[in-house]
Amino acid sequence: MFPPADCVTRPLTGDDEAVLREMLYQALSTPEGEAPSREIMQRPEYARYVEGWGRPADKGYVIHDKEERTILGAVWLRSPVECGPTEEPPELAFVVRAGHRHRGIGASLLTQLVRTNPKLSAALLQVGANNPAVRLFERFGFEIASQSAQSVVMRRAI
Repeated sequence: MFPPADCVTRPLTGDDEAVLREMLYQALSTPEGEAPSREIMQRPEYARYVEGWGRPADKGYVIHDKEERTILGAVWLRSPVECGPTEEPPELAFVVRAGHRHRGIGASLLTQLVRTNPKLSAALLQVGANNPAVRLFERFGFEIASQSAQSVVMRRAI
């Protein structure tokens, strides 16, 4: 799947920490309720997704509007340990801005991530099992391997 014609996908770089911080904040803002204070991004459970972005194992993509270059979505992987092999899957953050969902942006981002990381066999998503992102991952051959109230580990055979 390719990005919509009016969008451009690019790899995330070490200079994209602020972009990821904004995307993560967008993920925490729900249309039903009031947006949380931006101070929430300083909490360790959220900051770990973006602080020091650009480590060797960090991988991801961002998609933006061609004309205005407005960031519409992002997907990124972070390993739980900075160096050395680990049994734990990388954590995956996946965001498409409200108002831009159901346009193929999420599928395009995930396609790019899977295509460029063909050995990706597992990912930890900090979402409930009923989150739409889980259904999207299932379309890419992932299955729920384990779950808790706040997270899902998804695996696929490679």
